[in-house]
Amino acid sequence: MKRLEYVLSPEDEELFLGEILRRRLSFSSRMVKRVKFSGQLLLDGEPVPVRTRGRAGSVLSAVFPEEESAAGAEDIPIDVIYEDDWILAVNKPAGMVVHPTKGYTEGTLLNAVLWHAASRGESYSTHFVNRLDRNTSGIVVAAKDPHSQDILVRAMAAGDFKKQYEAIVHGLTPPSGEIDAPLGRDPRHKARRAVREDGYPSLTRFETLESFPAEGSVISLGPCDRAMGGFSLVRISPATGRTHQIRAHMTHIGHPLLGDELYAQLFGFWEDPAYMPRQALHACRLEFTHPVSAERLVLTAGLPEDMRRCLGLLRKGEGIEEHHS
Repeated sequence: MKRLEYVLSPEDEELFLGEILRRRLSFSSRMVKRVKFSGQLLLDGEPVPVRTRGRAGSVLSAVFPEEESAAGAEDIPIDVIYEDDWILAVNKPAGMVVHPTKGYTEGTLLNAVLWHAASRGESYSTHFVNRLDRNTSGIVVAAKDPHSQDILVRAMAAGDFKKQYEAIVHGLTPPSGEIDAPLGRDPRHKARRAVREDGYPSLTRFETLESFPAEGSVISLGPCDRAMGGFSLVRISPATGRTHQIRAHMTHIGHPLLGDELYAQLFGFWEDPAYMPRQALHACRLEFTHPVSAERLVLTAGLPEDMRRCLGLLRKGEGIEEHHS
């Protein structure tokens, strides 16, 4: 079992321990209640109720017992970006589901993380703070205890998480732009999201990092009714976190992601899977405040091999054809 400790100061004198948990350790009311009913609050090593008054110099401890997950551990390698006693950040590969679902009961990131924890002699029920689509690669953060998860989820809701993605899209995008358009379910397709007046407020900002115009033989075009004029590498910063937000917003402005079967088909595009087998989207940077140390963390993950290979072909002006049915 691990514990979170705090030495009471003179300013904490006469405050109830529950209030100290909220003020000094950022416990939510829900977490205070959890400690209250589990008997996991200690003062100088002795169990005490949350309405005990503080004494300067005493050590307040909140104990987090080991947890077990209903999912099974699987020996699947993971790319660990950052890890300590409280959180774990990994670079998820494309093609991997984050959490088991009805259609994906094995081979998920959770199964892999549980094996990783067991190999380190740890046992915890992984609490993922952010999630990525199966075919989106990049940074995923997991909390190792409910308190850390609670703090990070609240921070994300407050906009403290700064996310950046890189994507390869159809067409030549402007130098920068902002897409402020509400998103909801697309009535034409149950899996898609679309801009609609009654949708949830959604804001996406982007900047163009590199352009690949379709000029002559530089990038060969298939027979099209409306050529998009090439491709662009863009850096995208979503200010909100709606389902499929980046994919739906970029499609809305006429620049669907390369390889996105769900959204690019709205423009009649398809790509040879040998060049881009999935949507060209990667969560490359995540900035947030550590739930315990309050240190500001900046985590990065370089582009995966499939996107780097695709960009190499575009830079050489070969291999990628833009098709339109």
